[in-house]
Amino acid sequence: MIANAPLVSVICLCYNHERFVQEALASVFNQTYASLEMIIVDDASTDSSVDKIKAFLEKFNTAAKNVQTIFLPANVGNCKAFNTGLSYATGKYIIDFATDDVMLPKRLAQQVACFEQLPAQYGVLFTEAAYIDEQGHFLQYHYQDKLKHLQSHVPIGDVYQHILHKYFICGPTMLVKKTVFDKLEGYDENLAYEDFDFWVRSSRYFHYAYLNKCTTRVRKSVGSLSTKAGKPGDRQLYATYLVCRKAFALNHNEQENQALAQRVRYELRQCLITKNSREALLFLRLLRQLQRHANFYTLLYRLTKYQFHALSLDAFADLLYKLRSIWK
Repeated sequence: MIANAPLVSVICLCYNHERFVQEALASVFNQTYASLEMIIVDDASTDSSVDKIKAFLEKFNTAAKNVQTIFLPANVGNCKAFNTGLSYATGKYIIDFATDDVMLPKRLAQQVACFEQLPAQYGVLFTEAAYIDEQGHFLQYHYQDKLKHLQSHVPIGDVYQHILHKYFICGPTMLVKKTVFDKLEGYDENLAYEDFDFWVRSSRYFHYAYLNKCTTRVRKSVGSLSTKAGKPGDRQLYATYLVCRKAFALNHNEQENQALAQRVRYELRQCLITKNSREALLFLRLLRQLQRHANFYTLLYRLTKYQFHALSLDAFADLLYKLRSIWK
């Protein structure tokens, strides 16, 4: 046990998780770490999630637990729903917990013990996770191969430039100091999703630590935002553009600009392949600001502007294949 164990606020976000919510809540109740509070926020689910939550709380002895419930009357989206829960949180540490995921029993104990040993500049601790399907069957680990060997180096400390360059953090495993959310004033409610924006803004001011333990089972569900990403009409692409604009303003040097440029080139490819024309133009303009000598991208900008809808998806794919060396 940790002496004077700090309080952890677990903000449990539910939207149409009727099949999973009771298992998710039970995994919080069954933590070996006792100093926690649960803030359950249902974002106006249209299925039987609310009934499942109420039935679960009636079954368990909630008097021995610190539990609050918030049933929103209208759907406000993940970012605003989380911020609503955050306004009730009193813990030193915060967890954003989706109620289709599952915490392993020692998660909080392991993460808090590790975090309490870190220097003051650390604001976020993330871990390994196991991905599961809708039936709970194991799919893969986030960082490790099937033999539990790390597949690549996991950046720690000042990870800002790494975050600009590529995605590597498993968001559902994060334990975050409340002071980080206080600094950022919660999630940006104008965005379609939260993690990239949170990583960019928080890593500019706080260090990140990695604990090489599997603490969470993360569910890959049909219909989630992650499964819809990269398709025509993808709302996340515009949100990603807005975050990249924020990052451009936060950058301190040319190395960070080049890391961001690599991210922008990747997102631009996704826009072109999926024929999201508006976002493609926005990313092209941003890339021209990041790279002074971008004649190829200027040419592609004009192609996109005047011929985007005339080209088939196969034609775009063929173009990208022929120019693949330039896109790297």
